[in-house]
Amino acid sequence: MTYIIAEPCIDLKDKSCIDVCPVDCIHEVGRMLVIDAEECIDCGACEPECPVEAIFPEDALPDKWEPFVKINYAYPDSAAIDQLVDQVKPPE
Repeated sequence: MTYIIAEPCIDLKDKSCIDVCPVDCIHEVGRMLVIDAEECIDCGACEPECPVEAIFPEDALPDKWEPFVKINYAYPDSAAIDQLVDQVKPPE
């Protein structure tokens, strides 16, 4: 299991989660932050730091944000991430 960053992070990118991550697995890509599943050690340090509650354990992700599993797992392919994010929430 890994952690997933979901829709509330789009266009916000607070980055307080980056500061507490002990393995630097959270990356800024386009309009949001994503967690690299290969690097994440499932420590959970990032989850309480998110001011918009956008970070969830993968098995507790609300169904409405299921597309964000694919978005986070697409890292490091920034072009794919940008395209997937725009499909979920088009730019205003």
